[in-house]
Amino acid sequence: MSSKYERELRQVLAGLTKGVNAIIKSCTELEKAKMKLIEKRPFLVVRAAGSGIEGSGDLLALRGDLCFPIEVKSSKQAKLYLSGRTVDQYNSLVYEGNRSCLMPLYAYRLKGVRGDSWRLFRVETETLHGKLRKLESSIPSLPLTRNGKPYLNWEDGMPLNEFIALVCSEVNGGQTKMKNLQARSISNTSYVKSETLPRNTEIKTKPKRNILAELKRRKL
Repeated sequence: MSSKYERELRQVLAGLTKGVNAIIKSCTELEKAKMKLIEKRPFLVVRAAGSGIEGSGDLLALRGDLCFPIEVKSSKQAKLYLSGRTVDQYNSLVYEGNRSCLMPLYAYRLKGVRGDSWRLFRVETETLHGKLRKLESSIPSLPLTRNGKPYLNWEDGMPLNEFIALVCSEVNGGQTKMKNLQARSISNTSYVKSETLPRNTEIKTKPKRNILAELKRRKL
């Protein structure tokens, strides 16, 4: 794997403005906004390649109680099949992920595309807990071939900007935003209903029923 793309991803996850700006030039405004979140909540990113430890990936991203060993891949093709040494890499990631209760990731860079060219995949492990456990369902795992072997399909992965938005969002902050959106939705619905009525329309309300008066009339 060329160190060029490792360096590109490392600078983004480390929250370096120069690195972030370099990859968002052709992104949409929404993608740019999501990518920029990493500048406020960056990772400590260590290059693990060449350390001699199988299963550590090319990069190790650490922050608080989150830690991701990341295997970086790139290609001009949307699909990348694992064979030989790359299969051994995958198996080592599974082993170390289970042994250390970590979530190894594949970061796949598709060459020659505009916008967000990175896609993230999760390596299937069985010992996740805490925040990593909560993130598990949101990050897609590697798809399988007809023979049940994992491979990389760029179109099936999670865009890097969405991954950053996911790991940089606060749980409580997300709940507050949701409540605000719900409140705005109710307010907008009421406004739309009132706007659909003609200006001079008199809004009639049904008179309240006087139950006691009705009972008296029935007795008489």
